[in-house]
Amino acid sequence: MSKPIVAIVGRPNVGKSTLFNALAGKRISIVKDTPGVTRDRIYTDVTWLGRNFTLIDTGGIEPESSDVILKNMRDQAQIAIDTADVIVFMTDVRQGLVDSDSKVADMLRRSAKPVILAVNKVDNYKMQQMDVFEFYNLGIGEPFAISAEGKQGLGELLDEIMKHFPEDNSNSEEDDIPKVAIVGKPNVGKSSLINRLLGENRVIVSDIAGTTRDAIDTKIVHNGQEYIFIDTAGLRRKSKIKEELERYSIIRTVSAVERCDVCIVMIDASEGVTEQDAKICGIAHDEGKGIIIAVNKWDAIEKDDKTVNRFEDKIRQVLSFVPYAEITYISAVTGQRLHRIFEMTDKVLQNQTLRVATGVLNEIITEAVAMQQPPSDKGKRLKIFYATQVSVKPPTFVIFVNDKKLMHFSYVRYLENRIRDAFGFAGTSLRFIIRERSEKE
Repeated sequence: MSKPIVAIVGRPNVGKSTLFNALAGKRISIVKDTPGVTRDRIYTDVTWLGRNFTLIDTGGIEPESSDVILKNMRDQAQIAIDTADVIVFMTDVRQGLVDSDSKVADMLRRSAKPVILAVNKVDNYKMQQMDVFEFYNLGIGEPFAISAEGKQGLGELLDEIMKHFPEDNSNSEEDDIPKVAIVGKPNVGKSSLINRLLGENRVIVSDIAGTTRDAIDTKIVHNGQEYIFIDTAGLRRKSKIKEELERYSIIRTVSAVERCDVCIVMIDASEGVTEQDAKICGIAHDEGKGIIIAVNKWDAIEKDDKTVNRFEDKIRQVLSFVPYAEITYISAVTGQRLHRIFEMTDKVLQNQTLRVATGVLNEIITEAVAMQQPPSDKGKRLKIFYATQVSVKPPTFVIFVNDKKLMHFSYVRYLENRIRDAFGFAGTSLRFIIRERSEKE
């Protein structure tokens, strides 16, 4: 089951971003060193009492403002509300209860989501107690007095948030069924692909209510094998702030990716590969998931004998950090090559769980070292003592060396390429953990 999502909403300047930063602390995990991947800092992973959840920061809501920027903020916040499991409604004790707070409260009540009322900027509860009690008039429930800047009252707020997290209803039977997430930009054809796969196979075992945010889990049977397809479609609003809204589609993508085994990243053939596609691939790569790049609407573009090569070269260039990703060219509308989706999924799943015997692995490493000497610095050369595979999904290897500092990332990449040459591992990332030990050990 994916992590619960908590959205912080409220009027402008009540301290939402201050609370976001206070709860995030040093745990912000959005910006990664994956080449070609940049992410907007609107969400972060937070841990409280051993439970992880995703926290969303939003722009301020002004319910009836005609100002374009404030209207855009309201649209963004509505998407965050739709996406969240729990909503933290922030108000400002210094400004007191204002008419806009009541309108936001009405908006949140319509969401039918759990809403927790946080009254911010309470630096002295004894002196400001009566001002806090005023917020009972919103009819949302008990107001939690906090100071985001002073980090006061956050423990009680977090405890209350956790009470509303959905229970993990996943069962072992479903855990054994491969999960495939269909991800990509809005309107790239994700729902069309699901519908076509359902039509092609004509077996719908069940439609499982999505545990997260507009995602629908659909169980499909193909050649006797069950799969759960997670459709992340749902963000289709036309807006002048399309880029801003797409930032929230990333959150939905993260939720789906966390739950799946294999990601099918759909690209629009008529648009080509874009920066947004790179962001989405980066999420799947960071999570260590299997990746299949499905170029949709392939029937809609003019082709010659070099079209496929040109397109693949462009994909490999923009998505250079996932050179292992499998690529297929499909049409969700006509059904062209859709059988390849299942073939590639099975292949990637097999590679995700492939285990390499320690003896064979070390033979490959020894041969690779003989072909290309390890790096050295100031007369000291890297020595590789031993390597072993410690886990799968993704395949993870521990390499024991004499000095971790000498293990340059380019040499790790060289070893990875040699391992891939020997065992394939198409469609899945490989993880390497470098451990240091002395020659005596």
